[in-house]
Amino acid sequence: MDSHHDEQHDGPPGEGLADELLRRALLDPEAAAAVALKIRGLALSDELTVIFHGRRDLGTIQTYVANGGHGEGEKLGARDLLRVPVDLDLGEAYSREEAQEAYAAQARTLRDALQAADTVLAIWEGPLRDVAESGVTLVRSVDLDVPLPAHRLMPIALVAPERQLTVVPVCGARTLSEGRPPMGIACAQQDVAHVYPLPDDPEAALEDFVARAADHARNMAGRLEAQERSVQRFLEINGPDELPATG
Repeated sequence: MDSHHDEQHDGPPGEGLADELLRRALLDPEAAAAVALKIRGLALSDELTVIFHGRRDLGTIQTYVANGGHGEGEKLGARDLLRVPVDLDLGEAYSREEAQEAYAAQARTLRDALQAADTVLAIWEGPLRDVAESGVTLVRSVDLDVPLPAHRLMPIALVAPERQLTVVPVCGARTLSEGRPPMGIACAQQDVAHVYPLPDDPEAALEDFVARAADHARNMAGRLEAQERSVQRFLEINGPDELPATG
């Protein structure tokens, strides 16, 4: 694909070998190809680069998203690239022209999804600061310290460190030929996580999540207490007679 109707993109920067695919954005063009699509002017991210990467041995055109603008000649490591499971699907294109049109339409779909998620996350920043009653940090990283119930859409997240609360855009897996992927905002705190629809009111969503986290903490405390009591009772009926009893 040599052109894109709406966004600037760069073709394959050159030859090379990859260490487990993600050590470089591009591989040997005889076996693979990649196209970088730059998305600028975002509210929080400023600029993202989408990399569509196709390999014959994988049978898919996989999608990666990186922070910043990247183009011809650059090499990206595994920690720079977020794998996003919304892949190009050009299987219904039976000519070069049809493939170009399908690529342009699907690339626009992903661009629109990223712009929408970035805008919504920017709206969440203020309410998150109010609920957390502390500062909020914008984390630009592929790695997060908390598990999420859905796939990440972009390598950015809002984090309230004092509350250990993370807010991040997520999506469902699907091909871009099926349209914009299902998207949401995930709130995560330690071992509690919940996804809210993208248009949801952030204040209400955060209040709901805080209540969920509090309920989870109470339930966890109750389970731990019951486990300790269970072990104590077991030792009482099977251990020495002098083992102290609990109330």
